[in-house]
Amino acid sequence: MSIKAKPIKIAQISDCHLFGDINSLHHGVDVYKNLTKVIHHISTSSDIELIVFTGDLTQDHSDESYQRFVDVFEKQKVITPEFSVPVYYLAGNHDELILLDKYLSKTPFNADKTINLAQWQLQLIQSKSDTPAGLVSDETLKQLKCDMHEDKYQLIFMHHHPVDVGFFIDKHGLKNKDMFWQSISKINLQDMIKGIACGHIHRGLNIPACSANKNQSATVFTCPATSIQFDPEQ
Repeated sequence: MSIKAKPIKIAQISDCHLFGDINSLHHGVDVYKNLTKVIHHISTSSDIELIVFTGDLTQDHSDESYQRFVDVFEKQKVITPEFSVPVYYLAGNHDELILLDKYLSKTPFNADKTINLAQWQLQLIQSKSDTPAGLVSDETLKQLKCDMHEDKYQLIFMHHHPVDVGFFIDKHGLKNKDMFWQSISKINLQDMIKGIACGHIHRGLNIPACSANKNQSATVFTCPATSIQFDPEQ
């Protein structure tokens, strides 16, 4: 008799765009307050086992903005002492890798980019480039393949969207989409990659395989921003 595996619930958060001053607004929105509300909601969900942050922590690029991100989790821990969920992270185009690692260095933050679960493996891959647009290097994709456990289902996290979504943010999407999907298709011969989750577009979408790119071999899930949502008509 087979035993059904216990489901794993993951919370993805993205695109906080914080300022060093918690009173600063982003397009008129209190982004610090928004993030606080989101983390509070997550803390009330006892079945969430880990959080993945997919980038763009900062808007003003200040050291203080990174500390504000840490403060939100420390504040919630005081309010809800039993809240002890590990937070994995990667960089968005606004972020500095050095500052992420500097400030997100203590519990609950975890710098690991590969997370092994009973039946699943989560991999966080770098797409930050020297422009607002994204780039996943050939070296990163080779490492992805090397790190994959072929006996586990795969879920990949990244900041930039690897498919066009039909509005202005596409000019800042992944620059090497075709190469990315060609490599993913070669890796995914046994259909082990069940999804690619990203941020960056400030909207929540579910884009089935092959619907946005002929080489797209996995569903793409995009995460709403904790800061502001983009209007696709703009």
